[in-house]
Amino acid sequence: MEKPYRIFGSEMSPYSVKVRSYFRFKQIPHLWISRGPDTEEDYKRFARLPIVPTVATPQDEGLQDSTPIMERVEAAHPLPSIHPDDPALKFLSELIEEFGDEWGNKLMFHHRWYAQVDKLASAQTLARLSLPHGDAESVAGRAALILERMSGRGHFVGSSEANAPLISAYYFELLDLLEAHLASRPYLFGQRPAFADFGLAGQLYECSVDPTCGAGMRARGPAVLDWCHRMMEPRCDGDFEDWTSLASTLVPILSYIGRYFLPWTAANAEAVTTGAPEFTVDLPGGAYSQPPQKYHARSLAALRSKYSAAAAAPGLRDILSQAGCLLQLQ
Repeated sequence: MEKPYRIFGSEMSPYSVKVRSYFRFKQIPHLWISRGPDTEEDYKRFARLPIVPTVATPQDEGLQDSTPIMERVEAAHPLPSIHPDDPALKFLSELIEEFGDEWGNKLMFHHRWYAQVDKLASAQTLARLSLPHGDAESVAGRAALILERMSGRGHFVGSSEANAPLISAYYFELLDLLEAHLASRPYLFGQRPAFADFGLAGQLYECSVDPTCGAGMRARGPAVLDWCHRMMEPRCDGDFEDWTSLASTLVPILSYIGRYFLPWTAANAEAVTTGAPEFTVDLPGGAYSQPPQKYHARSLAALRSKYSAAAAAPGLRDILSQAGCLLQLQ
């Protein structure tokens, strides 16, 4: 009997729960291994970089980076598919997945490590996860170290005093748009999860368990909250919808991506190319500034490659143009 996949991850990592959710949906035999002192030696056998999730295949090959992990496993286990048959919808799902990974992470990470209540709660939770058998003094000491380390990392996602009100406004605007869309369907593209669901729900699930974002979600996004929890054990309850039935509430979400995420990621890529230490992009609500991130530039290049392959799909160009998403994808 073939060995199961092994997922080294953390309950507090959006990319870890994303990959675990995917394996659960596909019903692929796997083991969830919480990364910590007891599992560190085994983890290091498969991790090229000190990140989670790290997946060990049945052949003892290490895989990292959630999107390539899913794409690699999907090629080997294509059913049930996480991609709509319609090539236009497939690309829209890929676009939202990328948006979730990159922009959704900004919303989650900023709020988790900005306000004192969130920082303290997150540090305590991470400490307990890393020291499952630790006494109160050990956990408190670990929490203090985590708090010190993580509080200084917000600049990587643009977290700052100047950007804080902007990022909160981005979060609540997205919640409202998703609430309208998910009020009448269990998943983003219909009765079964798509690639998009895994990328975006992983980030928003983590938002849901944090004090500030979780309270906002309970107040303004009950359907979003239900979706976040549904995505921890997703299942196929039917088919993907067609564009006609999705358009009225999905176009506003795509337009949000066109207003915020794509201008931001294109400006980031340009700053990486020019070597600028910081970039500023004019977004609705005000100018947004942060240091550039090389990984985002690479992931935008991958997204543009996917668009190039799908560009001839009937209706896709019109949808993206209507949503203001076309310019930065070409």
